[in-house]
Amino acid sequence: MADRSAADALALTATGALSTSIVRPMRRRKPPNRKWLFLLPALIVSLCVVLIPVVVTTLLAFTDWNGFSMPHWVGLANFVTILGEARFWAAFRNNCVYTFLFATLPMICSLFAALLLMTIRKGRTFFQVVYFLPVTIATVILAQIWRSMIYSPTSGVVGWLQSVGIPVDNPLVNPDTSLLGVLFVDMWSWWGYLTVIYFAALRQVDRSLIEAALVDGASRWQTFWHVLRPSILPTIMFMLLMSIIWSFKVFDWIYVLTEGGPGFSSEVLATLGYKTAFQSFEVGRASAYSLSMSLLGMAAIVVYLRLQARREKV
Repeated sequence: MADRSAADALALTATGALSTSIVRPMRRRKPPNRKWLFLLPALIVSLCVVLIPVVVTTLLAFTDWNGFSMPHWVGLANFVTILGEARFWAAFRNNCVYTFLFATLPMICSLFAALLLMTIRKGRTFFQVVYFLPVTIATVILAQIWRSMIYSPTSGVVGWLQSVGIPVDNPLVNPDTSLLGVLFVDMWSWWGYLTVIYFAALRQVDRSLIEAALVDGASRWQTFWHVLRPSILPTIMFMLLMSIIWSFKVFDWIYVLTEGGPGFSSEVLATLGYKTAFQSFEVGRASAYSLSMSLLGMAAIVVYLRLQARREKV
């Protein structure tokens, strides 16, 4: 009897183990993660369009090349040469002035305009279209319009103001105001774009936060500073970075309006590198100018990333 009970128990255990093995699903191997294949086309384009020219420009900055013969390695000679040039430091100073004003004045004006758009109900779309329109038109066309129809002393607005007795001069022909004349046109085309971006960011802020602040007696300035500003701060920081990068890369506005003149009063590193490469045929030294400009842009990116990381930690 005991042997029969032991046999039944053994059979029951075997049956349970068998049923468990049947119910338990078989482990399937996970398919390989091939999502990186979707990134491959963009990576190839970046390598061809961005990385390869950057590497070539960096290597050429250490050579003496006229664009036709074989490059000759000269080491740091190009950098030593440009650091001793008064023209390089004048262009660098113009870049710094241009960047400072371009990264501050349009940011303030566009943020104020975006706040005004928040207060109106009708006509928002019209204002956004008008503000955004300049960035949809080619820079060369806008620069020619400003040069011939506004700044021209014969056929432009400046000439008409002079004809009615208002003492207004063309700022592009004055060495003291040529850079500011170009900067004004560039800021005019950029601040509307920033306005649309800030307005879109402000519309994403929770309305209940704004209403709660107003109910608690906060003024409009306090509501902006303590509610709206922290909410759109990432957008402000990112657009500030973009403004700095675009200001360092400025070339088309200056080349079309003044070509860096009169004299070297509106020369920047981009126009200086262009003239050195395609007019003087000193490609190695022009690459050194370009690399210096890129290093300044990289420094701005590093500062932005550090501030962003510090903000995320808080």
